[in-house]
Amino acid sequence: MTDNLTVFIVDDDLSVRDALSLLLAIHDYRVAAFADADSFLKAFKPAWRGCVLLDIRMPGMDGLTLQRKLLELGSDLPVVVMTGHGDVDSARTAFRALALDFLEKPLDESRLLNAIGEAFARQRKAADAALTRDQVQRLLDGLTPREKEVMERVVAGRHNREIAAELAISPRTVEVHKARMMDKLGVLSVADLVRLSLS
Repeated sequence: MTDNLTVFIVDDDLSVRDALSLLLAIHDYRVAAFADADSFLKAFKPAWRGCVLLDIRMPGMDGLTLQRKLLELGSDLPVVVMTGHGDVDSARTAFRALALDFLEKPLDESRLLNAIGEAFARQRKAADAALTRDQVQRLLDGLTPREKEVMERVVAGRHNREIAAELAISPRTVEVHKARMMDKLGVLSVADLVRLSLS
């Protein structure tokens, strides 16, 4: 089960692209293959999910430059770097640019599949966190302007009397707004409220 996650292969060697595509298809992965960095960048969409299998040495833009470009574009696609010319400097550069793994060709199948599995797990976790942020935002959008004002002050650690003085309302009214606001947000304590506000 790979959801909408795709393995994007960027390698100038047709035989490598074909072999990887076949191997990954056998394991039920969706695959998109590109012969060079430019064609990948032209097709790239920020909404893409999955991971990138990236060859370091390619004509035109090399893999490490493409990796940096993806970071500049704000992509959170995990990158697994592949090379037939493994050297320490390239590995260091790749990891500095947040590569998930650095694999030497010929690729070890189990290491490759483990790296893709980890990349997909990261993508799912990020998607779950984004979903949670959307849910929190929907809850916050359901508050009245006054409830939002009370919430901001409660989260900042102010007591009811201080909030009442700041908003020129009675402490009892603060209590009512606070109770309604916490009820709408589904939280039982101020600690829960603070945690929610940080989501």
